[in-house]
Amino acid sequence: MSETIHESRLKKMFSIIGRVAVYCVMGLFAFMTLYPIFWLIMNSFKTTREYQVSQLALPHSPTLRNYVEAWEMGEFGLLFPNSIIYTLGATVGIIFLSLMAGFAFAKLKSRATKPIYNSFIIGILLTTQTLMIPLFLEVNLLGIYNTRLAVLLVYIGAGLPIGIYLSTEYIKAIPNAVVESARIDGAGFFKIFLKIIIPMSVPVATTLAMLNITATWNEFALINILVSKTELKSLPLGIYKFSGSLSTDYGKQFAALTIGMVPMLVFYVIFRKQITKGVAAGAIKG
Repeated sequence: MSETIHESRLKKMFSIIGRVAVYCVMGLFAFMTLYPIFWLIMNSFKTTREYQVSQLALPHSPTLRNYVEAWEMGEFGLLFPNSIIYTLGATVGIIFLSLMAGFAFAKLKSRATKPIYNSFIIGILLTTQTLMIPLFLEVNLLGIYNTRLAVLLVYIGAGLPIGIYLSTEYIKAIPNAVVESARIDGAGFFKIFLKIIIPMSVPVATTLAMLNITATWNEFALINILVSKTELKSLPLGIYKFSGSLSTDYGKQFAALTIGMVPMLVFYVIFRKQITKGVAAGAIKG
């Protein structure tokens, strides 16, 4: 009897120790993630001189002047709407086309299915650097250089390989009986896609939205070669201005970086539950 009590106490003690260890590790990772964000925002309220004197201390006299000047010098009032247009347009396009292609590859088998599917998957292996020159030449050949259409087409095309892969693997798990029953009831493939596949594919659509919203919002290399007009550029190109002659003006530089970062933080805060549920459901389904 005493041995059983002793064993239960040991198990309880080890359970508590294990729990404490897990919380310590999670706390450490949380600190490592959140502190750089806090440090950036904190220093964005300092003048450059104050930052050079003390980089880790809280600002003595916080100022919003850095944000006002960074907004004007970076022309963010012009670039901010462009980033929203590119991000939302590319994300919606990638999700819709990926689910449509995934439905075709997963449920509508033919001799051409596998070769076409493999041609898309090869795109996952291509890096941005290998695509820059061909894309630049292609948009010039098509006469769409310096247009929002060129940016959106390239962003959608760049996101399709991984989008089609994830969508196809997810939709494969949807029972064929669901599609066959709808066909027997007289529904066409497009109606099945709209009424059945899209509602059942919300988890993978959430995953694609999370991946592409962050990737498109922060994208710099491709748009830098696709447009030269300021009115068509995006936020990262405006932030890049502060790495040149303004690279030592730390207050404005940190303010510009914060302006570019805050929308993504707000996005995650507002949709954190949906993102968590969608990614978890997509992982389990896959």
